[in-house]
Amino acid sequence: MKDMSLWDGGDWTFVIALVVLGAFLTIGALIAGSRKPEFAGHPKGLYMLFFAEMWERFSYYGMRAQLILYLTQHWLFSDGKSNLIYGAYTSLVYITPVLGGYLADRYLGQRKAVLFGGVLLAFGHLFMAFEGVGGQDDPTINIFWLALALIIVGSGFLKANISVMVGQLYRLTDMRRDAAYTIFYMGINSGAAIGTILVGYLGQKIGWAYGFGLAGIGMIAGLIVFVLGKKVLLGAGEAPAPLSRQKEWTLYGTGLAAVLVMWGLIQYQDVIENLLLVSGTLLLVYVAAVAALQLPYGKMASAPGDSRAILIAGMAAMLFLPLSNALGLPLSDDGAKIMGLTVAQLIYIVGMLVVLVGLAIEKFRIEHHARDRIYAILFLIGLNPLFWGLFEQAGGSFNLYTDRYVDIGSVPASLFQSINPIYIIIFAPFFAALWQLLGKRGLEPSAPAKFALALAQVGLGFLVFVWGARSVGPEALTPVIFVFLLYLLHTTGELCLSPVGLSAMNRLAPSFMASLIMGAWFYMTAVGNFVAGKIGEATGGESGEMTKEATLAIYNEIGWITLGVSVVVLALSPIVKKWMHLDTLRDREDDIAGSGELGEAQAAGVHPEPKPAT
Repeated sequence: MKDMSLWDGGDWTFVIALVVLGAFLTIGALIAGSRKPEFAGHPKGLYMLFFAEMWERFSYYGMRAQLILYLTQHWLFSDGKSNLIYGAYTSLVYITPVLGGYLADRYLGQRKAVLFGGVLLAFGHLFMAFEGVGGQDDPTINIFWLALALIIVGSGFLKANISVMVGQLYRLTDMRRDAAYTIFYMGINSGAAIGTILVGYLGQKIGWAYGFGLAGIGMIAGLIVFVLGKKVLLGAGEAPAPLSRQKEWTLYGTGLAAVLVMWGLIQYQDVIENLLLVSGTLLLVYVAAVAALQLPYGKMASAPGDSRAILIAGMAAMLFLPLSNALGLPLSDDGAKIMGLTVAQLIYIVGMLVVLVGLAIEKFRIEHHARDRIYAILFLIGLNPLFWGLFEQAGGSFNLYTDRYVDIGSVPASLFQSINPIYIIIFAPFFAALWQLLGKRGLEPSAPAKFALALAQVGLGFLVFVWGARSVGPEALTPVIFVFLLYLLHTTGELCLSPVGLSAMNRLAPSFMASLIMGAWFYMTAVGNFVAGKIGEATGGESGEMTKEATLAIYNEIGWITLGVSVVVLALSPIVKKWMHLDTLRDREDDIAGSGELGEAQAAGVHPEPKPAT
């Protein structure tokens, strides 16, 4: 064992994380040993879910923190290709909850869906420990692809459903719901921070298999907690109707079939890009069509024919891009660009403008508040991929940059992935109180204005980092303080967007399409993750290998572009706020503060936010 006098920063961080984990487990044991049905005013089931989710996030974010390093250093993918794989993987993680949530709602119930997802995740994380000899010619790489596929589908069954179970422990009118979600989100962020440190340390200091193996053990621990704690759930998460054994196993078979699909998709990132374009276009145009044609007229068939034709024409033009890419048509050839865009990309933009014209025609044709709120939702959703595409450089290109070009001493680069969840634990209560305080004084920014602030902060984070890196000269390592500053600005930006967006989706969507709107929000988060992979790929340049100056040049460019977009969004925010028609919103019976404001951000988890005053 290493002498304590020789411990470096990484060693001390590892030990501190172990002590914190031990403290959490001690508290958990005390709660489990208590014979009372409640602890600190909340049902014991909440704390069981807290620890089960803490272990799941421990394993997921621990693995994620070292994934890009594993791809480049062990499997020897180029920097650009590694970023693309990373982006494809994280985007699929945010798509599969659609499948897991649907099967849980209709058939399995949340408890069995979480259990099945946990089993898949445990196998996935443990399979990550099969290193082989490394390099892309090693047949063991197929086990690696299988591990990623298991984690993708397992997350889809577990992530959304365990969050739903928290709400099921309380009546809709129970005022403890906000506090419950706050406790739950502490578990998520704690697991993310501790897992990142412990798994990352073992993976980079001892060996990849040890790090990934610990992630797998963490997931198994979460499963054990979840199974043993069934009684304290008090029936939460059970199937909506009696389920035959044959049908139940058929549903599990569907999940395994999804694993095979993901095993193929994760290896062909171009296919994922086209699928995202097709499904994303169909989803958003459908939501727009419902808003413009169904809400004001009762059904789409009763809407004016010219508006229907315009929307169909616009959608067809937008679908031409993925079709052209898939077929390899000359219009997608990079050699024939106009203003830096291929002909197929220009047709996509034209199609988008045509759809916007159709929506504008209906806006001026008839006044309808519910339709306008959907327009506001689409505006906010459209900003989602931009923010997450930049924010998610953290686990991709920025992780590589930190490893190679930042003065981090002997601390493993993956440990710096814990800064974001730690910042969120510190600052989330402050932001929740700030919005509430400003709201009481009538000074709270609107949702679109908060989005503008979020974009400004994420852009400023890159610009501050670039300035700091260049201030010491091209040959010197970047001072580590600028890593902390970038994460600080990105985290405060996240807190201005993620909880606000989730609250706005829940608040503005008509009840009959609330789930669809929330699905669209998370879908565009998935698109943002893939965009992050494409941006990260660009840091590799034509050779595929990252250089310091090329990466800083890209960070500088996206920083200024994002600042410019934030100014435009801020200028448009009064218009979008009018579309929200907050003065005519009516409470639904189930519209309890906090009931719909649960969500998971990219690197942290849940951000409960008090409902703004109307």
